[in-house]
Amino acid sequence: MSGPSTGADGDANDRARYDQARYVEGDQYEPLLSEKDLTRVEIDDEDDDSPLPDDLTRDSVELPELSEPELVRHYTRLSQMIYGIDSGPYPLGSCTMKYNPKFTEDVAALSSGAVHPDRSESSVQGTLELMYRLQDYLGRIGGMDAVTLQPPAGAAGEFVGIRIAAAYHEHNGEGHRDEVIVPESAHGTNFATAALGGYDVVSLPSNDEGRVDLEALEAALSEDTAALMLTNPNTLGLFERDIEEIAEMVHDVGGLLYYDGANLNALLGRARPGDMGFDVMHYNVHKTFATPHGGGGPGAGPVGVVDELAPFLPAPRVRAGDGDAGYELFDPDHTIGKVHGYQGNWLVLVKTFAYIARLGDEGLLDASAKAVLNANYLANRIDYEVPYEPFHHEFVASAGEQDAADVAKRMLDYGVHPPTTKWPEIVPEALMTEPTEVESKDTLDRLAAAFNAVAEDDDETLEAAPERTTARRIDQTSAARSPRLSWQALGEDES
Repeated sequence: MSGPSTGADGDANDRARYDQARYVEGDQYEPLLSEKDLTRVEIDDEDDDSPLPDDLTRDSVELPELSEPELVRHYTRLSQMIYGIDSGPYPLGSCTMKYNPKFTEDVAALSSGAVHPDRSESSVQGTLELMYRLQDYLGRIGGMDAVTLQPPAGAAGEFVGIRIAAAYHEHNGEGHRDEVIVPESAHGTNFATAALGGYDVVSLPSNDEGRVDLEALEAALSEDTAALMLTNPNTLGLFERDIEEIAEMVHDVGGLLYYDGANLNALLGRARPGDMGFDVMHYNVHKTFATPHGGGGPGAGPVGVVDELAPFLPAPRVRAGDGDAGYELFDPDHTIGKVHGYQGNWLVLVKTFAYIARLGDEGLLDASAKAVLNANYLANRIDYEVPYEPFHHEFVASAGEQDAADVAKRMLDYGVHPPTTKWPEIVPEALMTEPTEVESKDTLDRLAAAFNAVAEDDDETLEAAPERTTARRIDQTSAARSPRLSWQALGEDES
């Protein structure tokens, strides 16, 4: 199949053409503000009581002196040089890169949401009620009995869940449990979380179907097992059909079953981790409930638990008071303590609440149905092999003889974001793809056309890609091992 068409009369090269915005001034791309029209501003140094040492103070500072149009155009140009969920489809497998509906931003921007966290409980009853209701929403969606909203990210939620497991075992006199079992195809954060929590990590292989190998699990389980961390559906998009047996096996040795909420989008309104036997889970609100994802901004990773673990949740939590007492904060009996300032990232939680409340039960059911439908439709439209099925909201194709990283870079030339590559390793040259429920049939056809055009490219074309983006081939290894964490002017030998 040829690349995405830009017009009925275009030739093959025209159909493959996509140029990302590039803005060049002089001999470089869009300059930084600190390189534009700098004006030296003298600082009035009348305050002799400054607590700062002399080597951290200065008498003047250079600031850009720009008009409003210049400033607006600068940031607009930068936004056009990047790709985001507002630009087009973002099918990163397992990341669930949903479009973020703008009404949630409007709700979070309401003046009534700007609540100082040190205000008295009696003066923030509306805030506490929203948190209480969100705890209830999430608990019912996940089949959990109690929820904390404090963790500021999914990975933070994982760590809280493992800390709760550790506190639970310690409280029961079983602090000797020092192993956490993690499937080999699990998210990297699972391994890191278990290790950071002080546990030895036991890697669990998959069976020929891409699911948990029950014989390997039985061999891994012991009186030293603290927990099994599991994603369901797993990273291949496959539902763990033996989940009830898995839960029973873990519980029989006294361990806990932890649910990684990364793939909850496939189950919304249809199945609940608590009903499958999971004891503790985290929710990725950016994946499942369409709050902003990544970019360095605030996040949220609420954690839900069954009744037996509720006394160990972080403090404080919100509950409904007796009679006319309204809503109040309280500390669970055996709390692991506080894990984030105040009640977590409040405005992210407001967006989560707004999204769930607006969709309601039927809307959440529709979201999971379309997420599964879109994944299956796209998988059946591309020319790459998908070795494991039936899958749900995501699938993992194989690039075959092509290098998956080259495939991803070439897809950028077609104006779409590529899938996750090289993982999970169970699929050679993996292309892990999750279109989410928000994409239309036309968008999915455009994605399929990009996949299929790249499938026909020769090695020379792939190795030269991308050709039409703002930045070309980036040295990813050096960027990861020697990151430049603050901007500074480059010398001639570095440019």
